[in-house]
Amino acid sequence: MSKVIALSLLSLSVIGSLWAEEPQHALIFFGDSLTAGYGLEEPERESFPALIQEKINEAHLPWKVVNAGLSGDTTSGGLKRIDWVMRQPFDIIFIELGANDGLRGITTSLVKLNLQKIISKIRAKQPKAKIAIAGMQLPINYGDAYRKAFSDVFSEVANSENVTFEPFLLEGVGAVPSLNQADGIHPNSEGSKIVAEGVWKVVAPLLKPSQSASTR
Repeated sequence: MSKVIALSLLSLSVIGSLWAEEPQHALIFFGDSLTAGYGLEEPERESFPALIQEKINEAHLPWKVVNAGLSGDTTSGGLKRIDWVMRQPFDIIFIELGANDGLRGITTSLVKLNLQKIISKIRAKQPKAKIAIAGMQLPINYGDAYRKAFSDVFSEVANSENVTFEPFLLEGVGAVPSLNQADGIHPNSEGSKIVAEGVWKVVAPLLKPSQSASTR
């Protein structure tokens, strides 16, 4: 056997080994600036999706996290771009959208309809995929009636669509100055860690082999 052939076979062996080590499943975080890690010095390391990937790696689980967060996005914007996001294979998708709708005073009926349509599109594309949705709450200056109607939207969608639900993404972080950036809206690096802990409790059970929907 020539050295060239031997080296070629060795290269193929290495490439095959790398392929075998690649994650077999994908978890998409589909959201806005809270998902993207807006304002963090190193969002690729400090955003909550990045911290979830760290937990996955530490647990030696065959999953890859995809951060599909877009700063400024709304449920209407998410509805427009979900088809593009779903061009890649996925097994779980975690929806974090609506905060910007609330801050802009968008009608809760439209927020609800958009979320339902996003879920319908996901199920049409990947019927076996697991879906989770994060709830949101607004600051007290938005008025009690609108704040309640807004927060209720997420639980209503989760119940009607039978998807996994995290009641409040920013639990323990929202309205806590020391855990947020100067804008009082986006978590800082310490706040992001707390957000990741909450999200992990929701998505970890979905990562079990019996729970995943293989797309490979």
